[in-house]
Amino acid sequence: MKNVFLVKYGEIAIKGKNRYLFENRLVDTIRKSLNDLGMFSVKKEQGRIMVEPLAEELIDEQPIIDKLSKIFGIVGIAYGLKHEELSMEAVKELVYAHMQKECLDKTFTFKVETRRADKRFPLNSMEINAQIGEYVLEAFPGKLTVDVHRPDRILMVELRNSTYVYSITHKGAGGMPYGTNGKATLLLSGGIDSPVAGWMTAKRGVEIDAVYFHSPPYTSERAREKVIDLGKKIAQYTGGIKVHVVPFTAIQMAIYEKCPHGQLTLIMRRMMMRIAEKIAVMNGSMALITGESIGQVASQTMQSLVVTDSVVEMPVFRPLIGFDKEEIVQISKKIDTYETSILPYEDCCTVFVPKNPEIKPRLDIIKRSEEILSDEIEEMIATAIGEMEIVQMI
Repeated sequence: MKNVFLVKYGEIAIKGKNRYLFENRLVDTIRKSLNDLGMFSVKKEQGRIMVEPLAEELIDEQPIIDKLSKIFGIVGIAYGLKHEELSMEAVKELVYAHMQKECLDKTFTFKVETRRADKRFPLNSMEINAQIGEYVLEAFPGKLTVDVHRPDRILMVELRNSTYVYSITHKGAGGMPYGTNGKATLLLSGGIDSPVAGWMTAKRGVEIDAVYFHSPPYTSERAREKVIDLGKKIAQYTGGIKVHVVPFTAIQMAIYEKCPHGQLTLIMRRMMMRIAEKIAVMNGSMALITGESIGQVASQTMQSLVVTDSVVEMPVFRPLIGFDKEEIVQISKKIDTYETSILPYEDCCTVFVPKNPEIKPRLDIIKRSEEILSDEIEEMIATAIGEMEIVQMI
């Protein structure tokens, strides 16, 4: 009898002939994620990934469940017991040990469900359910009762290459295994939206790194630390992330001094997109990611987004495009970035917000306004990239 974590995945199961590639990536990610918690056997087994602690002593399962629940591609984690034999005796032995722990000082209703991945087992699922239900009632008289409609606990029996028993499945992050769908670069600010946009894209299997634009002395060192902390929050799901900290003060001041003030935010955003695209190309990214949502602020009207996108050739992913603020806030709380995002340290965008921003800009007019910077743009971009700092989070 051994402790075991049964890892369940969702979309991977419908990937056909390429399924093994996604499974293998998920197995590798699980191994790396659990490295600092001890030694584990991680193996694929008939639609599940089985994670077995190799230590003989009792383990604290919660840190392991916490780690696994943040791995993209996993939809559920069950902590239970394993027996190498496939027999009713093995099932009863596991059920007794598991339920003895679960119903300590508790009373609850239950039902039994069985999955026979190994059809060689002599009894069918309904017969196993009936026999195990009767066995549990006899083994724990007066403590447990059967309720097949609304049970407090579902006692799961899985018959695969071995026998498994568990009764609680913890929710996973879902999505696709990280790194199975290319790479993109996130424009990361200190706000609520961009960390959520990065998390949502990473959830679809896209590897991400990030670019942050820092404008000292107008933005403080605390603002930079805030963004690094947000990067660390995202790294808990991705296993690591690089944040490129780009000095942006000189560029912002040139725009502020030479361009129409109503267009400041748009022209700054276009400069950020130019720089982010160059960094993305350097790192092998195929797209940019932003946290913009239609109509949330003046720079996020449909016209403004078209003007912003026109300055780059890469596709721009905006996973929050149709979300309202409350929906975004709820996700930020779920992934634990909200409290960091609302810390009162200004980013470079908020410092230079014009009093009367253009909300329906025309591309030809914006380009004309940028012409005064045309002799400086490439040099300013090269200088900013040359002076950027790369912060690696694991």
